[in-house]
Amino acid sequence: MSTVMNKNASKLGRKKKITLVTAALLAVGAGAAIAYWTVGGAGTGTAVTGTSTDIVVNQTTVVTPMYPGDTAQTLSGTFDNLTNNGGPVYVGTVTAAIVSVDKAGGAAAGTCEAADYTLTDAAMTVNEEVPAGSEVGSWTGATIQFKNNLEENQDACKGATVNLAYTVS
Repeated sequence: MSTVMNKNASKLGRKKKITLVTAALLAVGAGAAIAYWTVGGAGTGTAVTGTSTDIVVNQTTVVTPMYPGDTAQTLSGTFDNLTNNGGPVYVGTVTAAIVSVDKAGGAAAGTCEAADYTLTDAAMTVNEEVPAGSEVGSWTGATIQFKNNLEENQDACKGATVNLAYTVS
């Protein structure tokens, strides 16, 4: 019986030793898991800024046919900010100009030109960001009128088309 006890005691002693050795190894391993080296370093990178593209100025006012003695008609419109801008663009002014006049077929002999029309307040202040999209933002203020103070026959302008151009700055 004493030999059986000694064997059990030695088994228990061996189990304790194995448990202690395992715990010690785990503690050493755990210590290694939190060890590290510190280092310095440097690097480079780049960033790119975009560009903007022109927007389109739309005239939304439909000018009714003009005639001698007619009142001035206000020009108004919107913008198309669709091409590659990806976001809003700033518009300071919209400026209107008469670029040409096309006489109607069969009109009376003579000339019909930009000088036969009055364009007032051609530079219209906007001073706003125009969001991305079609027919966005707005501008208004210039007026166009058939000159009615000329002391000559203006039959050559009957049915003429006045071609306007708009620029943004």
